[in-house]
Amino acid sequence: MPFVLTPFSRQLQFKFDARTSRGAIQTHQAHYLRLHHTDNPLVQGWGEAAPLPGLSLDFSPDFQTTVDSVCERFNALRQVTAEDEIGEQFWASLQPWPSLKFAWETAWIDLLRGGKRELYPSAFSRGDKGIKINGLIWMGDPAFMREQIQKKLAQGFNCLKMKIGGLDFDQELRILEEIRAVANPSELELRLDANGAFLPKDAQAKLDQLAKFTIHSIEQPIKQNQWEEMRTLCQNSPIPIALDEELIRVASKEEKWKMLDTLRPRYIILKPTLLGGFFESREWIQVAESLGIEWWLTSALESNIGLNAITQFSQEFNNPMPQGLGTGQLYHNNIESPLEIKGEELWYNQALGWKLPE
Repeated sequence: MPFVLTPFSRQLQFKFDARTSRGAIQTHQAHYLRLHHTDNPLVQGWGEAAPLPGLSLDFSPDFQTTVDSVCERFNALRQVTAEDEIGEQFWASLQPWPSLKFAWETAWIDLLRGGKRELYPSAFSRGDKGIKINGLIWMGDPAFMREQIQKKLAQGFNCLKMKIGGLDFDQELRILEEIRAVANPSELELRLDANGAFLPKDAQAKLDQLAKFTIHSIEQPIKQNQWEEMRTLCQNSPIPIALDEELIRVASKEEKWKMLDTLRPRYIILKPTLLGGFFESREWIQVAESLGIEWWLTSALESNIGLNAITQFSQEFNNPMPQGLGTGQLYHNNIESPLEIKGEELWYNQALGWKLPE
């Protein structure tokens, strides 16, 4: 048994109620995989599986049991490497659990690169370059949202992403009007995320009203799996549409191509935790770029282990768009890491170090 896979877990505590159109959450259960070779137990690869309730395909109340079972099954293998048939079969067996597949893939890459949490070496991982990110504005009462907006603008963000669909629509329009009163489109890029909150019969009218605020894009205006309605919106919306939840249940490369070719969105949003890791994300990027569809990467409320992996993966591509990677400051008890936000950029400050679960 040359390799050992060990599970850990932590209940992450939000600093505030994290609210979307699907409701509010106060905690988020994260599960970690630690991988090491028996000959060198101090060199460890780490991955994170943190499925989201109501969104992740693999979320369930007994997910811990699944994690434990997967680790036991892996540890029972006679031998395994990243390239051999046994390793490939084990990786393929994780298909029903996208977040676990992401965690295992991340742990392997981390271990193979020396177990230093530097999965994809770049100017970012060396601490020489920051990554421009969008500032995330969570739903809440109008006063709470205004407070977040003021803080993000004061920090120097030139791109804000605002979740909508949870308040009265007229209130949301007034908040957008207030934003534009202090920051015009040349100063501030505005992205919206509806999380499927609009009804198909109302969506076009709402998009027409939102368009007067010069919106960069809107994520998932209606719920997924309504292809005819979504295709019509992608064709007629005055705001470019980005698909997010729509991508979650699409498996093969052929299915990815069929969906994007049919719906023809302007953008897609890639969340490796929800999609099944970096291999799946690369496949989405290949298909999207072949169709002239732009993309960016977004975290899905992971702690700093998952966020770090996604952030470093983003540097494999020459994508200048602001990425959705600023969620690491959400938790009271996040894992200490070199990730820090300076202005509107995410940086990897190696002097800070990691403090991993034990």
